[in-house]
Amino acid sequence: MSRRWIQNPNRCADEYLDGIKDFIEFARRHNPGATRIRCPCRRCNNTLFESIETVGFHLVRNGMIETYSIWNLHGEQVDHASSSNAPRVDNVEPIVDPNDQVMGIIQDAFPFASTNINQEGEDDVPTPIDSAEFEQYEKLLKNANQELYPGCESFSVLTAIVELMHGKIKYRMSNLCFDYFLGVFKRMLPTDNCLPKDHKHAQKVLHGLGLGYEKIHACKNNCMLFYKEHETLDTCPICNESRFNMTSQNRTTKIPQKVMRYLPLKPRLQRLYMSMHTATDMR
Repeated sequence: MSRRWIQNPNRCADEYLDGIKDFIEFARRHNPGATRIRCPCRRCNNTLFESIETVGFHLVRNGMIETYSIWNLHGEQVDHASSSNAPRVDNVEPIVDPNDQVMGIIQDAFPFASTNINQEGEDDVPTPIDSAEFEQYEKLLKNANQELYPGCESFSVLTAIVELMHGKIKYRMSNLCFDYFLGVFKRMLPTDNCLPKDHKHAQKVLHGLGLGYEKIHACKNNCMLFYKEHETLDTCPICNESRFNMTSQNRTTKIPQKVMRYLPLKPRLQRLYMSMHTATDMR
């Protein structure tokens, strides 16, 4: 049975998905009655035990260890004569690339996607999943697995957007400047590329990864916030300053003079406790 599919970088290809099905059937056949098996994905590296269903999910999301072509840790018998040539998987270093890092970000943002196991090896109580949240997760996962253009192995749609947005923030690029270069890049790529055409569409793709914030109008002189019982006021009750900008004809616009961005604490604490990278530090 050919296992060249393990090397296929396109995890949405029929060859790769059929290969995962073959592996799952192989694991079930050689581990009858087992509820958990070693996960040979690049992140778990055959060191963690997961349910068979979760292993299948991990292989789609993370990819299989490229050197694990002989499934000896899942019941495959290896001839003694050829065992010296068999690849060792216990010392294989996980392969980390930008696409895998983006998958890790998605996992942190949507921890319900993988099974959490406590120290006793039992499943934790599953967290209720909101349908809208799961739909957003599926969209991100689709963009994370979709090639930037047919044949592109280095970047998925999501990875490309994350890299470009990181550069925009790092070098303080305006939205107009970002739109210009995004348009140039899009014209440079093959015509059937999936790169967003502007900053607005790029943000739509990333929606769900961020934690968001609330915009609250504030008095120009920092007297108060137009919030809760003051939310409907048009002038500050303390200094009588207008909430909104005025036109040259002394007409009121709907553009606030000052805006405060409030970062809600609860979802940020939840993210810290749910992320596999920070949960242990929160104890």
